[in-house]
Amino acid sequence: MSKTPGKLYLIPTPLGENDPAEVLPRQVLERACSLRCFVVEELRTARRFLSRYGLKGHIEELDLHVLNEHTAPAEVEAMLPLFDGQDVGLLSEAGLPAVADPGAALVALCHRHGIEVVPMVGPSSLMLALMASGLNGQSFAFRGYIPAKTDERRAALKDLEKQSRALNQSQILIETPYRNDALFADMLQGLSPATRLCVAADITLPTQLIKTETVAQWRKTPLTIGKRPCVFILLA
Repeated sequence: MSKTPGKLYLIPTPLGENDPAEVLPRQVLERACSLRCFVVEELRTARRFLSRYGLKGHIEELDLHVLNEHTAPAEVEAMLPLFDGQDVGLLSEAGLPAVADPGAALVALCHRHGIEVVPMVGPSSLMLALMASGLNGQSFAFRGYIPAKTDERRAALKDLEKQSRALNQSQILIETPYRNDALFADMLQGLSPATRLCVAADITLPTQLIKTETVAQWRKTPLTIGKRPCVFILLA
């Protein structure tokens, strides 16, 4: 780099369509509005977020670059010149950048090249769900997405339950929204009746649902989650 490198700011986004000011500190919104270069997961939603943050009318002036699950490592490496004399913001589709998010590759690039990374405060569906679950917050593991095929998913759930029981450890899962109900059904079918299960959907939104029951209790009062952003936590 010929100029002093800028910093990478990890800019959180709301978990839904609520007012950003409800979940983001003023300093985060001010920082986002001070930047002119962003690496984003999806252009359309990034433009919408930034417009709501206070950049309405200035979106076309911004330099936006896409980094998603299809971005090759060489393409990430090619983003290094973005930091030549300017700060860059990283935006996720929802919540915190680089957590269950392809933006982690850009953060790693910055560490390799001595570029300062600045995380900013915002909502994490994983931590908010764990906080509200009543399950073990001292020992937990985020498992991300488990297999989508039914047989593999059921086997994975049994393995996670076994680990949870052996370690007294909360197991945190997420799923593509359209598969929420299939995952939930497999949990009710395959997990032990005494295992506790938290369903946390639409966190921070007016339609928020966070409920923890044993599998046996859930079987008596099953729930349709639908295509809502949802976090599942089990503790055997």
